[in-house]
Parts: sequence; structure tokens; C-alpha cells
Amino acid sequence: MRAVIPGLPTPHPLADQLPAVYLDQDFLQRFLGALDEVLAPVLLTLDNLPAYLHPRTAPDDFVAWMAGWVAVRTDEERPVNQRRAVVASAVVRHRQRGTHAGLAAAIRVETGIEPELAESGATAWSAEPGGALPGSAPPWVTVRLRVPEPERFDRVRLERLVAAEVPAHVRYRVEILGTQGEASTP
Repeated sequence: MRAVIPGLPTPHPLADQLPAVYLDQDFLQRFLGALDEVLAPVLLTLDNLPAYLHPRTAPDDFVAWMAGWVAVRTDEERPVNQRRAVVASAVVRHRQRGTHAGLAAAIRVETGIEPELAESGATAWSAEPGGALPGSAPPWVTVRLRVPEPERFDRVRLERLVAAEVPAHVRYRVEILGTQGEASTP
């Protein structure tokens, strides 16, 4: 997190606020100089607060903190630009969660690859309370990714993402294909 930066100039020196009669007091100048050194990081942080609270401009260590605010997970081994994108898109992704568009967006943000999604689609309902749901086949979704090296792709991570993004009652299957169409071994 944040630390004190030695020699950080203060934007509002306290000695400048004194009446002229106190300007020649050596002790007062040193005392206020010490307070300026302590207050400078606080004042500069407050002056730049909007930049701290935006994923694009926040310091790198704040991005992980903001991820907690919007309930997303960012892994430290990812590039910082990808972590910033995950945090910036979190609110929209939460609103779309469980939908075709939401799953595609989550995969795109996490992998940088446009997924091919196939799903059972449609909805069903029953007019009878507590009755069996109409329809016979359970809903499903298939996620296909085309990557240059399927054997080196992190399939487990993608499966965890898909499991977290699809509704609990929807079955899913993940297929990792090469750019030429060959499938990886599951």
C-alpha cells in the first residue's frame, strides 16, 4: 500500500499561512516544516482522490483494493492492464451475469479471446405453483476458444470462470481448439 515519500513537497506550506510577525521565529518554522512533511502525503492524496478511485489512473496497489470493492478477483500474475480492465468492467459484468453476453464478456476480459458460445437457449415456466418445470432437456452451454497453442492454455482457470459465470442449474462444456480447429485433450 502507500508509504511516506521522503522529501515530498507540500502543496500548502503552513508557514505561508502565518502572520508576518511570526515569520522570523526559527522554532516555529522548523515545527511547521515537520508538520508539512507529515501532512504532505495526506494533502496530495486528497487533492488527487478522483485519480485514486478510477481503475485506469489508480496506483497499481490500489487496483487490488478496488477489486474487493466491486467483488472481483484479480490475480497478481496478470499484467496490470488486464487487472485494471477486470475492475473497470466489473459493474457491467455483474449486471449481465448469467446471460450469453455476460459469459462472453467475462471470457473476453479474462483471456483476451473472443469465445464461441453455443447454448440450449429458450425459457420455460409453469402456471402451477410448486409443479414440475416444463420441458425435458436441462439447459446447457458450450464454450469454444480458438487459441494458437491449445496444450499450453490454462483450461482449469477457464473452467473455474465458466462455472462461476453460468447459472447453477446450467450444465457447461469447455472446448479448447487450435486456430486450425484441432481440439486439445481434456
